[in-house]
Amino acid sequence: METKIKFDRQASESYERRATRLLNGFYRRVAAEVAAAARPGATVLDVGTGPGRLPRALARLRPDLSVHGADLSPDMVELARRAGPDIGFEVADVAALPWADASLDVIVSTLSAHEWPGPEAAAAEFARVLRPGGRLMIYDFRFARLGPLTAALSRLEQVRRSALHPLSIYARLTAARTT
Repeated sequence: METKIKFDRQASESYERRATRLLNGFYRRVAAEVAAAARPGATVLDVGTGPGRLPRALARLRPDLSVHGADLSPDMVELARRAGPDIGFEVADVAALPWADASLDVIVSTLSAHEWPGPEAAAAEFARVLRPGGRLMIYDFRFARLGPLTAALSRLEQVRRSALHPLSIYARLTAARTT
């Protein structure tokens, strides 16, 4: 299934301006949760990274991590790469990740899962690239329809969906690969 790119250069720059003002606290919280979940020296991938705010925040918190970001939009990846060379940003589709089998310790995604046209393909890729003991952490809007993705994650274990806070507009979907 081909995914349509929604963020051209103008839309990417506009998103970056809005994210700077509106989402800094959200990204700090997610970065703290991912940092706490990652083992020392872990390899972390942010899927749907946009302008790379989460990977930058995570790299500041945990310089021992190997942090990467992937986004379908070349313009978003270009914005993300401006932040510096310490983080690897790639143009990639969630349904065809260019990482080797069992090569990632943590996969995180923020506010993009509701845009994925093929949750089954995304779930299959997550199961393929996560190492045994790896964690999946997806954050999206609480009202987003993530039921198909949740069901597709049956290849993983410990699949759970929860609100970040009872009054929060965000929800967290987590899973693990134990084998």
